[in-house]
This record gives sequence, C-alpha cells and structure tokens, in this order.
Amino acid sequence: MLSSFSPKPAERTADHAASIWVEFTTLAAETKAVNLGQGFPDSPAPKFVTDLLENLSKQPELTAAHQYTRGYGHPMLVYILAKMYSHFYNVQVDPMNEVLVTVGAYLSLYYAFLGWVNKGDEVLIIEPAYDCYYPQVKFAGGVPVPVVMNLAEGATSASQFTIDFDDMEKKINNKTKMLVINNPHNPTGKLFTRQELEKLAEIAKKHNLIVIADEVYEFHVWDKNDMVRFASLPGMYERTISIGSAGKAFSVTGWKLGWAVGPKQLLEPLKAIHQNCVFTCSTPTQMAIAQAFQLDWPKFLNDPKNSYLASGLSGELRDKRDKLARMLEEGNFRPIIPDAGYFMLADYSHLKEGLKLATEQDPDDFVFSRWLCREKKLAVIPPSAFYSSREQKEKNSNMVRLCYFKKNETLDAAEVILKKLGKE
Repeated sequence: MLSSFSPKPAERTADHAASIWVEFTTLAAETKAVNLGQGFPDSPAPKFVTDLLENLSKQPELTAAHQYTRGYGHPMLVYILAKMYSHFYNVQVDPMNEVLVTVGAYLSLYYAFLGWVNKGDEVLIIEPAYDCYYPQVKFAGGVPVPVVMNLAEGATSASQFTIDFDDMEKKINNKTKMLVINNPHNPTGKLFTRQELEKLAEIAKKHNLIVIADEVYEFHVWDKNDMVRFASLPGMYERTISIGSAGKAFSVTGWKLGWAVGPKQLLEPLKAIHQNCVFTCSTPTQMAIAQAFQLDWPKFLNDPKNSYLASGLSGELRDKRDKLARMLEEGNFRPIIPDAGYFMLADYSHLKEGLKLATEQDPDDFVFSRWLCREKKLAVIPPSAFYSSREQKEKNSNMVRLCYFKKNETLDAAEVILKKLGKE
C-alpha cells in the first residue's frame, strides 16, 4: 500500500545495516542447509534445568513465581550469583548492589555502553570482535577503535591469535574511556592467558580505563582452573563490569537471561537505564536458573566430575570440537583448534583456486560461505564480518566460522557433506 507518510528515523540508526545473522540464517533456512553457522545448541537442554522450570509452571498458586519480581534481579538469583562471583573474584560481591540481571547478556552490554559512553568517547575493541559491539557503541554516541589480533601464518591453534600491546597503547588518547575484553573469545575460540590479561590490566590502570569483561563463555573451558576472570586480577574489580549468561552456562539460549557484576558505582548507570527500559526480567526463568546454580555450585567446588558447569558441559564440547576438527580435515580445511567456547575457525584458502568462485564486492569468505550453503547445503559464518575495516576484512577472508555445539545427527550430516567436498 502506497502512502505519503514518510517520517525520517533517528540519525543514530541511519547507518546500521542488517546483521550477517539476518542474511545467513535466512539463507540456511531457504536452502534447508545443515546449520553450523549460528551459535546455539540444537540438542535437548539439560533436563535438570528444564525440570526446575517445569516444576514452577505446575504451581499456579506460587504467586511469587508468576508475577513481577525485584527489578534488578530476583533475590534468589542475585544471591547465588554474588556467592559464586565472590569466590571467583576473591572479593565480597554485594548481591543487592553489585549484581544486575538483564534480558540476556546483550542488554548488559548495551546498558554498559549507554550508561558510560558519552558522545565522542573512544572504546577499544579487540578484533575480530562479536558484531554487536560496534553498533552498540555507536548507538551510545561513542567511537569504536579496533585493535586487531595477529595470527601466525599456518596457525593451527586459537592460542596463536595475539594482541600487539604496543599498537593498542598507540591508539589510546585523552578520549579513550573503555576497553572491551571478550574471554573466552568469539569467534576465535581463544582463551586469554593470565599473562595477557595482566598486560591488559596494566594498560587499563595506566590509562584509567573502564573495562567491559564479556565472559559469557566462562564455563566453556576444558579445565575450570584455566579460566582467569578479569575482575579477579589485582585492582581490577573496581574498574570492571563483568558480563555473564545463563543461556550460555546452562545451554538454554532461548531463556535470554544475563547479568552484569561490578562495583555499585559502575552499575548505577546501568540500573538507571534498566528500570526505565524492561524494568524486570522473567520471574520463573530467574528462579529456575537460581535453583540450577544452587544445585550445581557445591558440585563445582567439591565434586567437579559430577558438575555440569565444571566438567559436564566442557566434556561434551571437547568431544564435539575434536569431531568437527577431524571432519574439517577430511574436507580439506585447516581447522584452528579452539581453547574454549563452541566456535571453530577453519582456513579454506587452499580450496579457492579449485573452486574458482565468482568475484563479488564482498570479501571472499562471504562468497565462499554463500556458495557452501547454496551448493553444498552447509551453513557457516564468514568471520570477516567480525572486522571493521575493509583492509582487515580482505586480509582475513580465508576462513569460515563453525559452531560445533550441535547434536550428533547434525554433525554427522555435516560430515557427509565435508567428506564429499574433500574428494572433489
């Protein structure tokens, strides 16, 4: 229907195009491809977690489970989170003032940028970077400043992604206000070492930066003791907003529940936005997640072999990681083995010449990913989307990103495709 009504949107939204998820999720659905692109498990959620929510749903008389709860987070949830993070950070986290529950980690991130970034403030972002950081910083009026990690030629491990700290410091000026650290890192699967994090802490302190520690994959490490949370480093709790995710922790991404943990003064602006935005999060899901943590936390500390968060989740992921790596090698890819998380990069550069892909305006990995989805029915994500400059997009367009947290049937179907591709 034609209309003469044509209002102009706010300028802040003018240069924000559709994300890669729109294109590649749609393409995967249209082609009925085996989807190793988007990062979510397609296997059943942990039964002990869903049973907790089911139990709450069967108690309509339990008014407290079905009506509004405390705006900044259900008391049950913030208390268990404060208990856990007090242990992780070796500080006393105040559940009422230093924990904020949000609709997914996404909103914790957005609140942090919106609450602390003024127009013209610069935010250091380590690339490749998850693609929501840039638009969120820009919506807040800030200026994203990329710090690109280097990857050794012929690399086979995510640990070979390294930060040029001298380059990072050269990009800091009197407008630089914030540093974003994603650890474990998406899309590379890198787990930053204590030494790397200590260097970042040194830079943050030297230049008086606020740190956003996006640690949503904190329980996706092969050994729980390998995860160094940034706020646990000396002097870092006071300047860090740490972000976590129930969806990632318990493999229930559709529940959309996250949190921010940090000192009261850092969380106050986030709370001001939250109370005038969504006000409060879903009560029953908060209660179920709280109960899940209450059940698992003692095991995490004292019986890790029987803890979902300490070993159950990571054990399942590690097996799937190893399976996908073998599959990719059969398909003539070079996998970059991740240290943590549930994503893997794979180099396909040696396939380029044989495929003779048509030249398009987009980087090669976009072209290859579309071809792989349309012609071979395997959906992946082009990781050049996680770089901001055209130069870096072109330089890093020889890989694809795959999610291996999929049920065996999905991985088996992908294996058939990769085997055929390897023989062509």
